[in-house]
Amino acid sequence: MELNPYSKFLGDQEPIPVITATVERLHALVDPLSLAQADRNPAPGKWSIREILAHLADCELVFAVRLRQTLAEEHHFIQPFDQVRWAERYAAYDLRTAVDTFAAIRNWNLKFLTTVTADDRHHPVTHPERGTMTLWTIVETIAGHDLNHLQQIERLAAQA
Repeated sequence: MELNPYSKFLGDQEPIPVITATVERLHALVDPLSLAQADRNPAPGKWSIREILAHLADCELVFAVRLRQTLAEEHHFIQPFDQVRWAERYAAYDLRTAVDTFAAIRNWNLKFLTTVTADDRHHPVTHPERGTMTLWTIVETIAGHDLNHLQQIERLAAQA
């Protein structure tokens, strides 16, 4: 498994502008939709827009911990999670709360990233499935993950 499975979405873009723009892009895509449109499943086993947003909020929580532990601990080992198992509970989450939760934690993470130095970017962390990476690999993963799910939401919103 590669260090950043979302690198193909990021390409040569800088990650900070990408992750800074995500909340605004989400609002532009989601705010015009009805709750029924956001809850429409595109196909069996595929997430609705609401479920994608719940996933983004969950992931932002995980990224918040990973970023901080990477710098707070000497060569931290990341705890992976099973996104499919987490998604089993997404029926409990409404669209607006998912968007608001994601936005609040993203803002908190962006504030944290303003404290990151050039040396911090190279601080090592190990993911048991992906191997040893750096703090900056996590930041690039966040950006690529955003772009992947924004593309999914764009496609689903266009069909709504």
